[in-house]
Amino acid sequence: MSFADAIDGTIVDVDDGQMVNGTVVKIDKDEVLLDIGYKSEGVIPSRELSIRNDANPAEIVSLGEEVEALVLTKEDKEGRLVLSKKRAQYERAWGTIEAKKEADEIVEGPVIEVVKGGLIVDIGLRGFLPASLVELRRVRDLAPYIGTTVQAKIIELDKNRNNVVLSRRAYLEENQKETRDSFLTNLKIGEIREGTVSSVVSFGAFVDLGGMDGLIHVSELSWKHVDHPGSVVAVGDPVKVQVLDVDFSRERISLSLKATQADPWQEFAETHEVGQLVYGRVTKLVQFGAFVQVGDGIEGLVHISEMSTHHVDSPEQVVTPGEELWVKIIDLDLQRRRISLSIKQAAEGGELAAEYREHFEVDAEGNWATSSDEVEAAWAEFESADAGETESPESPESTESAPESTESAPEAPESAPQSVEPAEAAEPTEA
Repeated sequence: MSFADAIDGTIVDVDDGQMVNGTVVKIDKDEVLLDIGYKSEGVIPSRELSIRNDANPAEIVSLGEEVEALVLTKEDKEGRLVLSKKRAQYERAWGTIEAKKEADEIVEGPVIEVVKGGLIVDIGLRGFLPASLVELRRVRDLAPYIGTTVQAKIIELDKNRNNVVLSRRAYLEENQKETRDSFLTNLKIGEIREGTVSSVVSFGAFVDLGGMDGLIHVSELSWKHVDHPGSVVAVGDPVKVQVLDVDFSRERISLSLKATQADPWQEFAETHEVGQLVYGRVTKLVQFGAFVQVGDGIEGLVHISEMSTHHVDSPEQVVTPGEELWVKIIDLDLQRRRISLSIKQAAEGGELAAEYREHFEVDAEGNWATSSDEVEAAWAEFESADAGETESPESPESTESAPESTESAPEAPESAPQSVEPAEAAEPTEA
């Protein structure tokens, strides 16, 4: 054998698409040289080193390391042997990924990128993990997952389109089913639990109870009317809730926030009774009367027949929205959450509700210390107003005979106490 034949016998023969093994002999910023025993060293461009974008070659391989690569071009226009470590890794990974998908096994890898709509996971190739499938519930900030290792199920695989879709949620659901079943079994209807608001939606708020999420429907957020759940709670708020229902088949938990709070109607009923006088604000006029707010979230109805001692054709003849005045409780139905009020009976005097007594002169029974002349003067003003004869509130004649009447907060008939202004009420004027 000639010397030339001996040399040729040591040279590896390669073809495009062939998998080869070699040793890293040089690392540059834009390429790596690999000795595979060929007549020339193979070149791995930096873009062909890793599935990670803009990877530093020195962070991917080291001198002397044994590397598997795929032959991209046996001889390019510069006569170089061009290799790809990434493509070799890709080819090996597809076989593994397909086998795991067939066996319904999990894959594992580090999160290497945050992209629009989700994460990229290095599973030997670029696996896409949608944001909606990262956790059991939607995650808003994906940045903290960078660099972490995650386990996931393969839910879509298409080699022709180089498409691998993963679901970490499916993995979590599968592994947490036993935990969830135990959690639901130990959850008792009526018990109080502490949790954290995990998300707020148009129809309510979800609360993380430390194992599963439960829903507080908007109707269970507050005893008051709620326009949007965001006005009551925010993501991250700690809350104390009551368990209303547990649906084992659908794994759903219904919660109530208002059930853990004092019922304003119950509190009102415990501190007020029929016959007492309270101060309120007109909130709405209807054909048959007016609604008056007499407490936080508490509104009662003044029927048109209880507005004046004389005939009233429409509520507008007596009151206007926003007006503040005294009313008497004539019926209190806690079960139906209804309060009936009277303006005309309030003008006749009576027992003040407890919250007002320390501010006014009252007798031993808690009744207003007022004169019949003041009552008559007050009703004279009401009657003259209906007849269109009331003088301007600013006129001296008006203030001398009856209490000052303002558009926003007219006072109760002049039977209102004169010694001290009511708590949170408009200032009574002197007769």
